[in-house]
Amino acid sequence: MAGRRPRVVLDAMGGDHGPAETVPGALAAYREHGVRVVLVGRDGEIRRWLRRYGAAEGVEVRHADEVVPMAERGGNTASRQGSSLMVGCELARREGLPFVSAGSSGAVVACAVRAFGRREGVRRPALAVALPTTSGSTVLVDAGGTADPTAEMLAQFATLGAAYARDVLGVRDPAVGLLSIGSEPGKGNRLVVDAARLLPDLPVRFHGNVEGHDVLAGTVDVVVTDGFTGNIVLKNIEGCVRAVRALAVRAGTSDPGVLEEVARLYAAETHGGAALLGLAGTVVVAHGASDAAAIARACAVARDLAAGEAPTAVNGHRPAGSTT
Repeated sequence: MAGRRPRVVLDAMGGDHGPAETVPGALAAYREHGVRVVLVGRDGEIRRWLRRYGAAEGVEVRHADEVVPMAERGGNTASRQGSSLMVGCELARREGLPFVSAGSSGAVVACAVRAFGRREGVRRPALAVALPTTSGSTVLVDAGGTADPTAEMLAQFATLGAAYARDVLGVRDPAVGLLSIGSEPGKGNRLVVDAARLLPDLPVRFHGNVEGHDVLAGTVDVVVTDGFTGNIVLKNIEGCVRAVRALAVRAGTSDPGVLEEVARLYAAETHGGAALLGLAGTVVVAHGASDAAAIARACAVARDLAAGEAPTAVNGHRPAGSTT
Protein backbone atom coordinates (compact mmCIF):
# COMPACT_ATOMS: atom_id res chain seq x y z
CA MET A 1 0.00 0.00 0.00
CA ALA A 2 2.87 2.40 0.79
CA GLY A 3 4.03 2.26 -2.81
CA ARG A 4 0.74 3.81 -3.92
CA ARG A 5 1.17 6.88 -1.76
CA PRO A 6 1.86 10.14 -3.63
CA ARG A 7 5.47 11.21 -4.10
CA VAL A 8 7.08 14.64 -3.82
CA VAL A 9 10.63 15.66 -4.74
CA LEU A 10 12.39 17.67 -2.00
CA ASP A 11 15.60 19.67 -2.24
CA ALA A 12 17.32 18.18 0.79
CA MET A 13 20.10 20.78 0.83
CA GLY A 14 17.86 23.85 0.62
CA GLY A 15 17.05 26.22 3.47
CA ASP A 16 19.01 27.64 6.36
CA HIS A 17 19.35 24.22 8.01
CA GLY A 18 19.63 21.78 5.08
CA PRO A 19 19.38 18.05 5.90
CA ALA A 20 19.16 18.75 9.63
CA GLU A 21 15.53 19.79 9.03
CA THR A 22 14.66 18.49 5.55
CA VAL A 23 15.40 14.86 6.48
CA PRO A 24 13.20 14.74 9.61
CA GLY A 25 10.70 16.84 7.65
CA ALA A 26 10.56 14.19 4.92
CA LEU A 27 10.06 11.45 7.51
CA ALA A 28 7.26 13.49 9.13
CA ALA A 29 5.65 14.08 5.72
CA TYR A 30 5.32 10.32 5.28
CA ARG A 31 4.34 9.59 8.86
CA GLU A 32 1.83 12.44 9.34
CA HIS A 33 0.62 13.24 5.82
CA GLY A 34 1.15 10.01 3.89
CA VAL A 35 3.54 11.62 1.39
CA ARG A 36 6.54 9.69 0.10
CA VAL A 37 9.50 12.03 -0.38
CA VAL A 38 12.42 11.81 -2.80
CA LEU A 39 15.32 13.56 -1.07
CA VAL A 40 17.78 15.12 -3.54
CA GLY A 41 21.22 16.15 -2.33
CA ARG A 42 24.51 14.86 -1.02
CA ASP A 43 23.92 11.18 -0.44
CA GLY A 44 26.35 10.82 2.46
CA GLU A 45 24.92 13.74 4.43
CA ILE A 46 21.34 12.66 3.88
CA ARG A 47 22.00 9.08 4.96
CA ARG A 48 23.87 10.22 8.07
CA TRP A 49 20.75 12.09 9.17
CA LEU A 50 18.54 9.15 8.29
CA ARG A 51 20.70 6.92 10.51
CA ARG A 52 20.44 9.46 13.31
CA TYR A 53 16.66 9.16 13.21
CA GLY A 54 16.85 5.41 12.79
CA ALA A 55 14.31 5.40 9.98
CA ALA A 56 14.13 5.61 6.22
CA GLU A 57 10.55 4.50 5.63
CA GLY A 58 8.74 6.51 3.00
CA VAL A 59 11.82 8.26 1.58
CA GLU A 60 14.16 7.76 -1.37
CA VAL A 61 17.56 9.37 -1.90
CA ARG A 62 18.92 10.76 -5.18
CA HIS A 63 22.47 12.10 -5.18
CA ALA A 64 23.43 15.64 -6.23
CA ASP A 65 26.88 17.04 -5.51
CA GLU A 66 26.42 20.78 -5.50
CA VAL A 67 24.59 23.04 -3.05
CA VAL A 68 23.22 26.44 -4.09
CA PRO A 69 23.97 29.01 -1.34
CA MET A 70 21.02 30.72 0.30
CA ALA A 71 22.49 34.10 -0.65
CA GLU A 72 22.31 33.32 -4.37
CA ARG A 73 19.62 35.32 -6.15
CA GLY A 74 19.20 33.31 -9.34
CA GLY A 75 21.05 34.42 -12.44
CA ASN A 76 23.29 31.53 -13.44
CA THR A 77 21.84 29.13 -10.88
CA ALA A 78 20.03 27.14 -13.56
CA SER A 79 23.35 26.39 -15.25
CA ARG A 80 24.44 24.41 -12.19
CA GLN A 81 23.34 21.07 -13.54
CA GLY A 82 24.80 19.19 -10.55
CA SER A 83 23.03 21.18 -7.84
CA SER A 84 20.32 19.66 -5.67
CA LEU A 85 17.97 22.37 -6.94
CA MET A 86 18.50 21.65 -10.63
CA VAL A 87 18.71 17.86 -10.25
CA GLY A 88 15.54 17.92 -8.14
CA CYS A 89 13.62 20.10 -10.60
CA GLU A 90 14.64 17.93 -13.56
CA LEU A 91 13.70 14.76 -11.69
CA ALA A 92 10.30 16.19 -10.78
CA ARG A 93 9.66 17.21 -14.38
CA ARG A 94 10.65 13.82 -15.82
CA GLU A 95 8.51 11.87 -13.38
CA GLY A 96 5.60 14.30 -13.26
CA LEU A 97 6.03 15.02 -9.54
CA PRO A 98 5.68 18.21 -7.48
CA PHE A 99 8.88 19.86 -6.26
CA VAL A 100 9.60 21.52 -2.90
CA SER A 101 12.56 23.62 -1.79
CA ALA A 102 13.35 25.96 1.09
CA GLY A 103 16.27 27.39 -0.87
CA SER A 104 16.77 30.93 -2.14
CA SER A 105 13.53 32.05 -3.82
CA GLY A 106 15.35 33.57 -6.78
CA ALA A 107 17.40 30.42 -7.31
CA VAL A 108 14.34 28.17 -7.06
CA VAL A 109 12.47 30.30 -9.61
CA ALA A 110 15.41 30.21 -12.04
CA CYS A 111 15.80 26.43 -11.84
CA ALA A 112 12.05 25.75 -11.94
CA VAL A 113 11.56 27.90 -15.03
CA ARG A 114 14.39 26.12 -16.83
CA ALA A 115 13.19 22.64 -15.85
CA PHE A 116 9.40 22.92 -16.08
CA GLY A 117 8.98 25.87 -18.41
CA ARG A 118 6.32 28.57 -18.17
CA ARG A 119 2.71 28.07 -19.10
CA GLU A 120 1.75 29.58 -22.43
CA GLY A 121 1.63 33.35 -22.28
CA VAL A 122 3.19 33.66 -18.81
CA ARG A 123 5.97 36.26 -18.73
CA ARG A 124 7.24 35.47 -15.25
CA PRO A 125 6.03 33.07 -12.53
CA ALA A 126 4.92 34.49 -9.17
CA LEU A 127 4.85 33.24 -5.59
CA ALA A 128 1.42 33.13 -3.96
CA VAL A 129 0.68 32.78 -0.24
CA ALA A 130 -2.83 32.50 1.24
CA LEU A 131 -2.98 34.60 4.41
CA PRO A 132 -5.75 34.26 7.01
CA THR A 133 -7.79 37.44 7.40
CA THR A 134 -10.67 38.57 9.57
CA SER A 135 -13.14 37.24 6.98
CA GLY A 136 -11.37 34.29 5.32
CA SER A 137 -8.17 34.30 3.28
CA THR A 138 -6.36 36.71 0.98
CA VAL A 139 -3.82 35.67 -1.63
CA LEU A 140 -0.63 37.75 -1.56
CA VAL A 141 1.14 37.66 -4.92
CA ASP A 142 4.07 38.10 -5.64
CA ALA A 143 5.53 37.08 -2.27
CA GLY A 144 9.17 37.12 -3.34
CA GLY A 145 9.68 35.59 -6.78
CA THR A 146 10.43 38.69 -8.87
CA ALA A 147 11.81 41.76 -7.13
CA ASP A 148 11.73 44.07 -10.17
CA PRO A 149 8.81 43.14 -12.44
CA THR A 150 7.50 45.26 -15.28
CA ALA A 151 3.99 46.68 -15.16
CA GLU A 152 2.94 43.97 -17.62
CA MET A 153 4.28 41.28 -15.30
CA LEU A 154 2.53 42.85 -12.31
CA ALA A 155 -0.76 42.89 -14.20
CA GLN A 156 -0.28 39.24 -15.09
CA PHE A 157 0.37 38.41 -11.43
CA ALA A 158 -3.21 39.59 -10.90
CA THR A 159 -4.58 37.00 -13.34
CA LEU A 160 -2.42 34.26 -11.78
CA GLY A 161 -3.50 35.23 -8.26
CA ALA A 162 -7.15 35.37 -9.24
CA ALA A 163 -6.94 31.91 -10.81
CA TYR A 164 -5.31 30.58 -7.63
CA ALA A 165 -8.03 32.11 -5.44
CA ARG A 166 -10.73 30.68 -7.69
CA ASP A 167 -9.33 27.22 -8.42
CA VAL A 168 -7.55 26.43 -5.14
CA LEU A 169 -9.38 28.46 -2.50
CA GLY A 170 -12.82 28.17 -4.08
CA VAL A 171 -13.56 31.91 -4.36
CA ARG A 172 -16.20 32.26 -7.08
CA ASP A 173 -15.34 35.75 -8.33
CA PRO A 174 -12.20 37.00 -6.59
CA ALA A 175 -11.70 40.73 -6.14
CA VAL A 176 -8.18 41.91 -6.95
CA GLY A 177 -6.44 44.87 -5.34
CA LEU A 178 -3.16 46.54 -6.27
CA LEU A 179 -0.99 47.37 -3.26
CA SER A 180 -0.14 51.06 -3.09
CA ILE A 181 0.37 53.98 -0.71
CA GLY A 182 -3.20 55.19 -1.17
CA SER A 183 -6.53 53.84 -2.32
CA GLU A 184 -7.19 56.74 -4.68
CA PRO A 185 -6.62 56.19 -8.42
CA GLY A 186 -3.24 57.48 -9.55
CA LYS A 187 -1.54 56.91 -6.18
CA GLY A 188 1.72 54.96 -6.11
CA ASN A 189 5.07 54.74 -7.83
CA ARG A 190 5.46 54.47 -11.58
CA LEU A 191 5.21 50.68 -11.54
CA VAL A 192 1.90 50.72 -9.65
CA VAL A 193 0.43 53.55 -11.73
CA ASP A 194 1.34 51.82 -14.99
CA ALA A 195 -0.02 48.46 -13.80
CA ALA A 196 -3.26 50.10 -12.66
CA ARG A 197 -3.84 51.29 -16.22
CA LEU A 198 -3.56 47.72 -17.52
CA LEU A 199 -5.66 45.86 -14.97
CA PRO A 200 -9.13 47.14 -16.00
CA ASP A 201 -8.64 45.52 -19.42
CA LEU A 202 -7.84 42.09 -17.99
CA PRO A 203 -10.35 39.32 -17.16
CA VAL A 204 -10.26 39.98 -13.40
CA ARG A 205 -12.55 41.91 -11.05
CA PHE A 206 -10.26 44.83 -10.32
CA HIS A 207 -11.14 46.55 -7.05
CA GLY A 208 -8.52 49.28 -7.44
CA ASN A 209 -5.69 50.26 -5.14
CA VAL A 210 -5.47 48.88 -1.61
CA GLU A 211 -3.17 49.88 1.25
CA GLY A 212 -1.04 47.94 3.70
CA HIS A 213 -3.78 47.81 6.34
CA ASP A 214 -6.09 46.10 3.83
CA VAL A 215 -3.92 42.99 3.44
CA LEU A 216 -5.34 41.21 6.51
CA ALA A 217 -8.66 43.02 6.56
CA GLY A 218 -10.25 40.92 3.82
CA THR A 219 -10.86 43.99 1.65
CA VAL A 220 -10.03 41.95 -1.45
CA ASP A 221 -9.37 38.29 -2.21
CA VAL A 222 -6.06 38.92 -4.00
CA VAL A 223 -3.43 41.56 -3.18
CA VAL A 224 -0.98 42.15 -6.04
CA THR A 225 2.48 43.62 -5.62
CA ASP A 226 6.08 43.16 -6.73
CA GLY A 227 8.16 40.41 -5.13
CA PHE A 228 10.38 42.86 -3.24
CA THR A 229 7.45 44.56 -1.52
CA GLY A 230 5.48 41.33 -1.14
CA ASN A 231 8.29 39.57 0.67
CA ILE A 232 8.67 42.50 3.06
CA VAL A 233 4.91 42.51 3.70
CA LEU A 234 4.91 38.77 4.42
CA LYS A 235 7.84 38.90 6.83
CA ASN A 236 6.49 42.03 8.49
CA ILE A 237 3.21 40.21 9.19
CA GLU A 238 5.10 37.27 10.69
CA GLY A 239 7.18 39.62 12.85
CA CYS A 240 4.19 41.69 13.97
CA VAL A 241 2.26 38.60 15.03
CA ARG A 242 5.18 37.42 17.16
CA ALA A 243 5.70 40.90 18.64
CA VAL A 244 2.04 41.41 19.53
CA ARG A 245 1.90 37.98 21.14
CA ALA A 246 4.98 38.74 23.25
CA LEU A 247 3.74 42.21 24.25
CA ALA A 248 0.28 40.94 25.22
CA VAL A 249 1.75 38.14 27.32
CA ARG A 250 4.10 40.58 29.03
CA ALA A 251 1.19 42.90 29.82
CA GLY A 252 -0.94 40.00 31.04
CA THR A 253 -3.87 41.14 28.92
CA SER A 254 -4.70 37.89 27.18
CA ASP A 255 -4.59 34.13 27.45
CA PRO A 256 -1.18 32.99 26.10
CA GLY A 257 -2.81 29.85 24.70
CA VAL A 258 -5.22 31.89 22.58
CA LEU A 259 -2.42 34.12 21.34
CA GLU A 260 -0.35 31.09 20.44
CA GLU A 261 -3.24 29.71 18.37
CA VAL A 262 -3.51 33.00 16.47
CA ALA A 263 0.25 33.10 15.87
CA ARG A 264 0.14 29.53 14.59
CA LEU A 265 -2.11 30.61 11.72
CA TYR A 266 0.77 32.59 10.25
CA ALA A 267 3.54 30.09 11.02
CA ALA A 268 5.42 28.24 8.28
CA GLU A 269 4.46 24.86 9.72
CA THR A 270 0.81 25.81 9.05
CA HIS A 271 0.85 27.34 5.56
CA GLY A 272 3.85 25.29 4.40
CA GLY A 273 5.11 27.68 1.77
CA ALA A 274 4.28 29.64 -1.35
CA ALA A 275 2.99 28.15 -4.58
CA LEU A 276 5.00 29.18 -7.64
CA LEU A 277 2.29 30.06 -10.15
CA GLY A 278 2.59 30.09 -13.92
CA LEU A 279 4.74 26.99 -14.44
CA ALA A 280 4.01 23.79 -16.34
CA GLY A 281 4.43 21.88 -13.08
CA THR A 282 3.87 22.16 -9.33
CA VAL A 283 6.51 23.94 -7.24
CA VAL A 284 6.26 25.04 -3.60
CA VAL A 285 8.86 27.36 -2.09
CA ALA A 286 9.12 26.90 1.68
CA HIS A 287 10.42 29.52 4.12
CA GLY A 288 14.23 29.56 4.28
CA ALA A 289 14.11 29.10 8.06
CA SER A 290 11.70 26.14 7.84
CA ASP A 291 11.97 23.49 10.52
CA ALA A 292 10.98 19.84 10.06
CA ALA A 293 7.29 20.56 10.70
CA ALA A 294 7.23 23.31 8.08
CA ILE A 295 9.01 21.08 5.56
CA ALA A 296 6.50 18.29 6.15
CA ARG A 297 3.62 20.72 5.66
CA ALA A 298 5.17 22.09 2.44
CA CYS A 299 5.34 18.54 1.06
CA ALA A 300 1.67 18.00 1.90
CA VAL A 301 0.72 21.31 0.24
CA ALA A 302 2.67 20.35 -2.90
CA ARG A 303 0.90 17.00 -3.02
CA ASP A 304 -2.51 18.63 -2.71
CA LEU A 305 -1.77 21.26 -5.35
CA ALA A 306 -0.50 18.64 -7.79
CA ALA A 307 -3.61 16.55 -7.21
CA GLY A 308 -5.85 19.56 -7.79
CA GLU A 309 -7.46 19.14 -4.40
CA ALA A 310 -8.79 22.49 -3.22
CA PRO A 311 -8.71 22.69 0.59
CA THR A 312 -11.96 23.41 2.41
CA ALA A 313 -10.10 25.74 4.74
CA VAL A 314 -6.79 27.56 4.70
CA ASN A 315 -4.74 28.00 7.87
CA GLY A 316 -7.78 27.16 9.94
CA HIS A 317 -10.04 29.72 8.22
CA ARG A 318 -12.67 29.00 5.61
CA PRO A 319 -11.77 30.90 2.41
CA ALA A 320 -13.98 33.86 1.65
CA GLY A 321 -16.57 32.90 -0.95
CA SER A 322 -15.71 29.22 -0.68
CA THR A 323 -18.14 26.80 -2.25
CA THR A 324 -17.15 24.03 0.16
